[in-house]
Amino acid sequence: MISVTILTKNSQKYLVDVLTALQGFDEVVVYDTGSSDSTLELASAFSNVTIHRAPFIGFGPTHNQASAAAKHDWILSIDSDEIVTPEMAEEIARTQLDLNCVYSFPRHNYFNGKFIKWCGWFPDRQFRLYNRTQTRFTDAQVHEAIIVEGMRRIPLKSPFIHYSYDTISDFLTKMQSYSELFAVQNKGKKSSSVWKALSHAWFAFFKSYILKRGFLGGYEGFVISAYNGHTAFYKYLKLYEANQKTVN
Repeated sequence: MISVTILTKNSQKYLVDVLTALQGFDEVVVYDTGSSDSTLELASAFSNVTIHRAPFIGFGPTHNQASAAAKHDWILSIDSDEIVTPEMAEEIARTQLDLNCVYSFPRHNYFNGKFIKWCGWFPDRQFRLYNRTQTRFTDAQVHEAIIVEGMRRIPLKSPFIHYSYDTISDFLTKMQSYSELFAVQNKGKKSSSVWKALSHAWFAFFKSYILKRGFLGGYEGFVISAYNGHTAFYKYLKLYEANQKTVN
């Protein structure tokens, strides 16, 4: 049996679609870190959902707490803006799961209603199915991942859908969150400066727009590339500020 885990905070926008797609799973753990919208009300309408509330302690550690709250050892980790397709659910159901394996799926990312195939957003294979007795998420505050070292890595074919950004405001909100967590995670461990912030920003934009062919994506490709550049800039600028406060 498989438990699905989902971290939520003010996740009402896609939650009904997310949970509807998961009705064939025995248990869905909604691990909420402080919603003030209708997230919990919507989640409680699904009979296979169990709701847990706890403070947010960084993405990696919070994922591991959600996993520990599940009743099954096999964990499928899904974000609150990701939709499991029927093909993905069927492929999981017919796969003979091995304790020593972790399983990845292709993720199809959408922005502004378009499937994005540039900017490093495609292909975007993600490890999401694992046995918690054998591995777990890293303890990273941001850009967490399932630990796959020493595990056999099995790529499954069916995709899931990701609606990460709908508006420019979504980009700005995530930029603020991710840059803050990056600074917290790396304070006192990694050096930074205004020059580093600028150089990382320019390279992030160049990599996304030129090397990852964002220019083929029109408006969406430019916006995503600009977002990548700005996020890199503020990540390192916030880290510089955090390091300066530590010194002083």
